[in-house]
Order: sequence, then structure tokens, then C-alpha cells
Amino acid sequence: MSETFSINFNKTPRVLVLSLRNIEFAVSRSYTLEIEDTITNFDRVETLVPAYFSGSQLNKFKNIIARNAFKTSGKGNGLNPIINNFNLEKEYDLFLYVCQYPIDLLYLNTISNWREKCKKAVCWLDEVWVKDVDKLKPQLLHLNKFDYIFTGLKASAEAISKIVDVPCDYMPPGVDAIKFCPYPMQPHRSVDVCNLGRRWQSIHTELLDLVEERGIFYIYDTLDNKRMQDYREHRSLYRNILKRSRYFIACKPKVDLAYAQGQEETSVRFFEGAAAGAVMLGIPPNCDTYKQNFNWTDATIALPDNGTGISKIIAELDAQPERLAKIRTDNIVNSLLRHDWVYRWGKILDIAGISHTPEMVSRQADLQNLAQIVQKKSCELEVSF
Repeated sequence: MSETFSINFNKTPRVLVLSLRNIEFAVSRSYTLEIEDTITNFDRVETLVPAYFSGSQLNKFKNIIARNAFKTSGKGNGLNPIINNFNLEKEYDLFLYVCQYPIDLLYLNTISNWREKCKKAVCWLDEVWVKDVDKLKPQLLHLNKFDYIFTGLKASAEAISKIVDVPCDYMPPGVDAIKFCPYPMQPHRSVDVCNLGRRWQSIHTELLDLVEERGIFYIYDTLDNKRMQDYREHRSLYRNILKRSRYFIACKPKVDLAYAQGQEETSVRFFEGAAAGAVMLGIPPNCDTYKQNFNWTDATIALPDNGTGISKIIAELDAQPERLAKIRTDNIVNSLLRHDWVYRWGKILDIAGISHTPEMVSRQADLQNLAQIVQKKSCELEVSF
């Protein structure tokens, strides 16, 4: 069954969100779903959630045909099995559609009259690589239905801008910095190393050796079927693992740069690891966006380009507790003051010409207060060394 829900029940929604959370279940989408949910904490949002079409074999077949047609020609919208699922009666200041991939644009017509009922429309397109832009052009042209486009890949924003008629800007990934913050509870960091998602095999192999040689507690993926049963439960587990991890492996998004044809970007992993206060080890991207967003000392402890030598680096860091404490503090504080979703949302509203809410001001004050608590606790820890 399709769903409609509002968080601020006593206020008229001004933002409309279309969410595919009941249609797409890949674990990689948990980050984009977090965007949808977090903004409900500080804006007046109504979210439309179309139902999954598993009950009908005909609808599943239509969906396959529609997706294939959309991929090749940008057409097939009429075969969307959830077409016209919603018809809006109210008007909204802003429509937000968070897409992981351009194929998600197929489902825009789930809402029959979204363009007529929304004064401004924004698409947050999570992932399109420059090398794929020409191939994806038939799908990307549907972005012309929006007023503004944002993407987390800077070089891709420039490439997309050349084929659509609306502005496409770079927007750094963000994080729910309050939920990722290990303060005030400060759980014990019982996990030695956490390494989730795509991984460098050389790093993984050396860490497996450390498990046998030193008995470290190393958490890593062992399954390929990365489908979530419940996105919120998955996200909660992920946050709690990171808040309990001493070291977190964070590398550039594409392990094989040949695949990305040399395009280097800053992945969400860096934002998540920093927000949780883990010490990040890995191979950061060589790009301006990383340098701008992580411009403090030791934001990531860089490994050699071939990913070797991590055991020696961990041993050296373990012998420097004061340095480790400073790294954790700097990571958390910078995340609270710079990388929470409220800052990204504020930039979107500014560009769209829409005012900020009192709840946004309140959240920023909460973030600043939490950052002060972290800094105070850090100073107390320094005295104890």
C-alpha cells in the first residue's frame, strides 16, 4: 500500500518528497534515505511513498520493460506500474526527489501533477560518473523538469550541466552528525578496525593477517546480497559500529580508477567515519572537494597507493594516544560544524530562494553546543595524559 506521512503534524507541509524506500532496497541507498528523513527534523515535510508492486506479476513485468526502455531511450514512463499513484490537492513551496541513479527518474510520474503543485523542484542525483553521461543522456534529459539539480560528484555536475537546460551544482555528501556523534554517551571503542563496502584487497588481506597474528577485532563484509530489510535498522547498526570503531577504512569511491577514467571524488564514507569519531585510514581521493571538506590535520591517515603497510601504521598510531584523541576530536567537531544535513539543506533553500525554518536555526545551535561538549571533554582528556 502506498503511504503518505508528515512529521510536523501541526503545521502545513511546505516541502514534498517522493521516496522510493518501498521499491528499492539496496544497502547503498540507505544514505540517500537518510537525507529524506533527516530534513523532516527541521522542515515541514510531507513524504509520498509508493508501494512495491510485488503483488502482481504483470506489474513486475511492466516494470522490467519500462526500465529497459527508459535506459535506452528515456521513454517507457507510460509503462511505469505505479504511474499516477498520487494526485496532489495541496500546493508546496518545494518538491525534492532524491535519486541514487538516473533510472529513478522513471518513477517521477508516480505523482500525476507534481510540477503543477510545486513552486520549485529540486533533484538530488547521487551518482553519475562523467564517463557515463553521454550514454545516460536520454535519462538525464528528464532533469529538465526540475528547477535545480545537485550531485555529490563535482566533475559530473559540470558534465551534466552541458546537456541539460537547468543549473546543476556540486553538493558535498552530508551526514546526520547528531546521530553519528559518539557524545555524550561515548561508547567503548571495542572494534579495532571497520572496513565496509568496496575494499582494497591488499588492505583487507593485511588486516586478516592481523586478526591471526594479534587477535584484533576486524569487522568487514562477508555477503554479496546487500539488500536491506529495514533501512532505519541498518543505518542504526552502521552508526553504532562506527562509534565503537577505533579505525575506519575510507578510500576513494572507485577502487579501480581505470573504471572511472581517472575521475576522483569524495565518497560519503569519509563524512560518516569522521562524524563517528573514528580514525580514518585509507587512500583519500586526489581532488579539490576532498581538500576543501577535510582540510584539517590527519583527517585521513593516508596509506601507500598500493594499500600496503597498514599494520605498521596502526602500530605507530597506537603508540601515540594523544594524537589519536586529537584526531577523533577534530573529526567529530568538524562534522558537527560543517557536514550535518542541515547545512546542505540550507544551501539548497538559499539557491531556491526559500527561507530557513526556526527549527533549522535550533538544530544548528544544537550542533554548536554538542561541538563545545566534545571540545571540553577533549581538553579534560588531554589533562589526564
